[in-house]
Parts: sequence; C-alpha cells; structure tokens
Amino acid sequence: MPVDPNALATWANAITVGRLVFSPVMFLVIPDHNRGSWLAFGLWFLLSVSDGIDGYIARRHGTTASGAFLDPLADKVLVLGAMFTLVTREVFWLLPVALIAGREVIISVYRTFVASKGVSIPASQLAKWKTVFQQLAVGFALWPWFAVDYKWFWVTLLWTAVGLSLVSGAQYLWYSRVTEKALAESHLA
Repeated sequence: MPVDPNALATWANAITVGRLVFSPVMFLVIPDHNRGSWLAFGLWFLLSVSDGIDGYIARRHGTTASGAFLDPLADKVLVLGAMFTLVTREVFWLLPVALIAGREVIISVYRTFVASKGVSIPASQLAKWKTVFQQLAVGFALWPWFAVDYKWFWVTLLWTAVGLSLVSGAQYLWYSRVTEKALAESHLA
C-alpha cells in the first residue's frame, strides 16, 4: 500500500528512528580495547542491516520527505558516532575518520544550500557503496575474529571508504554545479 509522501509515521521511518535511538547504546558497548566484542558486533550488524531494511520498505511502499531527511541523518549518526568512538578507543586513526566526517559535513551543507535553489541531489550509487564500506570497516574492527589478527583487512576497508567518500563528494559537487548551470540557463531562455 503506497504511503503519502508527506507522511511521518511509516514503517520505514520507525526503523530509521530506531536506528537513531539505539546508536548511543552502540557507542557505549564498543570496548576500550582492540580485541573486538560480540555484543558490539551484533548490535552493529543489526543496526547496519536495518538501514537496508528501511530502504527496501521505503522503495516498496513509497518514499517520504521525512524519510529522505531521517535516513541519511541516521546513517551519519551511526557511522560517524561509531568511528569517532573507535578513535577514542585507539582502534581507528583520526585522519581517515576526520576525512570522512569532513566530507559528510561539506556535502550535507552543500546539499542544503543547493536545495534552497531548487536543486535536488539524490544519493548516488557510489555514495551508497561508500556507506557500505564504512559499515564494513566498523563491523570488521568490532568482530572478534577480525579485530586483532586481520587488522590489515578492516584498515583497508576504512581507507577504501575514505577514497569512496572523497570521490563521491567530488561527484556530488560536479553534478550539482552542472545542474545549477542548466537551471540558470533555462531561466534565461
């Protein structure tokens, strides 16, 4: 059954809000050592999978304006919160996390700015992959089987996420500039 695009109370939004509510719990259960944690990994897995579930439900029943705002917000809170928690626990290095966070802030501000001009910038496929690699990097850093002995693996995932973050950020800026230019030209015609 299709939902009203202006609806706030939808199943997809309920899952997204759940992800927001449980994110601080996730940060609290991340251990102070670099050995991983089954509890943290399990909670991370559930919260990450819920991102795909709410997206599936939204695509199936219709997206909403509130969902378009809440879903990326929940992604950023969960991923960046976990990454910065891992930095404070001396598991992740600050540089890759700062690069990812910087990109997220710049693109979020830029999307808001161009939206005020009537330009919509939907999530690109590359940005979706960026989110997946960010989630994988955190997940494997928390997974006890990989946390210590396969550090090289999750560090590689983290730096891949950095690369995808920077490239997708440049892609957004280029796309919106082209779109802005086309809109300006159409108004002159």
